[in-house]
Amino acid sequence: MKRAFIGVLLILIVACKEKPPKKLSAQEIVDKSIRISGGELYANRNTSFEFRNRKYVSQHIDGKKTLKRISKLDSVTILDIKTNNSFQRFIKDTLVNLPDSISNRYANSVNSVHYFARLPFGLNDGAVNKTLLGEESINGKIYYKIKVTFNQAGGGDDFDDTYVYWFNKETFKPDYLAYDFHVDGGGQRFREAYNERYVNGIRFVDYNNYKPQTRGSDILDIGKLFEKGELDLLSKIELSKVTVTEN
Repeated sequence: MKRAFIGVLLILIVACKEKPPKKLSAQEIVDKSIRISGGELYANRNTSFEFRNRKYVSQHIDGKKTLKRISKLDSVTILDIKTNNSFQRFIKDTLVNLPDSISNRYANSVNSVHYFARLPFGLNDGAVNKTLLGEESINGKIYYKIKVTFNQAGGGDDFDDTYVYWFNKETFKPDYLAYDFHVDGGGQRFREAYNERYVNGIRFVDYNNYKPQTRGSDILDIGKLFEKGELDLLSKIELSKVTVTEN
């Protein structure tokens, strides 16, 4: 009996000394999410897809990322090309001179579609600031809730927007995201991912795109509004004809 008691006591002592599971940081959560969503393939694969009757192409040319949007208006083809520091528009293969204000607007539009299609990859860009807010339950699942803000330098024209991502605690996939914006009168959006598929190793999803029924709520509370049914479905973000090829 004495030996048995000592054995149990030793087990209890060892158990008490075991360290609790390490708490993950926002950076570690995002790194895990990127790895399971495509990892290094994001940086060395070309992608293309169609969205709302336009074709979008992401390429790596001479080590630089090039984003394209191809639109057709009747028999006219419009090609928009965005690189890290330039934007060009071609109509019928002819370069068009655009005012800076219009050029910036088109560049932001091209970048935005590519950005959402390639998430969570962009969350490790240099201008991104990530803060773990804790955990939150949505539809019975537990999520890591991370706030994302941007530095003015390198953060684009919408650097003052705030994003929130909900990463599934089991899969580390971003099932939900939300953001506020200030252009065109401002507002908030909440996106619910669905139709997940992997194309040659890279994860793509479509989204149900919601907006709050009332204005003025805190973007950090929008997950609770979704839970309570206080968001209206505004649109669907659906990608088609997705391809992924080697550079």
